[in-house]
Amino acid sequence: MRYAIVGTGAIGGYYGGRLAESGQEVHFLLHSDYEYVRDHGLRVDSCNGSFHLQQVNAYGHAEDMPQVDVVLVCLKTIRNKQLKDLLPPLLKSDTLVVLIQNGIGVEEDVQQMFPDAQLIAGLAFICSSKMGPGYISHQCYGSINLGNYSCHDELRIKQLRAEMEAAGIRVGEMEYHQSRWKKAVWNMPFNGMTVALETQTDCLLKHPSTRQLIREQMLEVITVAKRLGVTGLDETFADKMIETTDAMTPYSPSMRLDYDNCRPMEIYYLYSRPIAIAHEAGLSMPRLEMLESELRFIESQRLP
Repeated sequence: MRYAIVGTGAIGGYYGGRLAESGQEVHFLLHSDYEYVRDHGLRVDSCNGSFHLQQVNAYGHAEDMPQVDVVLVCLKTIRNKQLKDLLPPLLKSDTLVVLIQNGIGVEEDVQQMFPDAQLIAGLAFICSSKMGPGYISHQCYGSINLGNYSCHDELRIKQLRAEMEAAGIRVGEMEYHQSRWKKAVWNMPFNGMTVALETQTDCLLKHPSTRQLIREQMLEVITVAKRLGVTGLDETFADKMIETTDAMTPYSPSMRLDYDNCRPMEIYYLYSRPIAIAHEAGLSMPRLEMLESELRFIESQRLP
């Protein structure tokens, strides 16, 4: 299949790079480092094997790109309004749009923009950072779960999975709501806490007080998900996520990197939207609501 990567950063650069290295036709939409990647290629230093793509199908404008079979959207959700202009040149009637983005409610809003689009949630479990122009550092993990939101062609999903696995990407398929809320169990505590306390994942878990707080925040997410009918989530999943993070390389999640680089943070889909959904279900998330308020304050002090 022919692929397009919308947002060639830490995530899009890694997954798109893997697909291209395996022989797939991949077209990359870039912003600040378009000219660099066009001239010098894309370098990925990875714990699973490093590589350098010397020749890259690089574009500075979506309207210059061809129509594709699969679009991997790897933009930060704060830029999703731009999808109204970025996606149409890439879409055919049967194009799969995989939203590899953080948060709850993303697919619902994108579907409203593109009622006929076939959407899949892509939940990446990866430690990856963009280190410079055309340079991605992949530290650990790298799997992705696919949750079908509105794709009516299961064979296309299986083909997507097969081609990603052939590229060395471990892929799972999961019920849509379960995939989103399972990712939120990790995302909501660690993204905001690393910002509010200006630290990394390992330090949060080394201190007994913050380790306990992280677990309590995870349980708030799990409680809401269960009320909404999501299966496969209980206290043991929170413990598994903590154990997995214990084994990770010390890591700054995407929100911490945005904070460090004075970029807007993804507060809405990571916090405000799931908290609102919890309230609609008659529940509260007091620890995470406090964290959201702290993040809103921090954001207000940094950005005009």
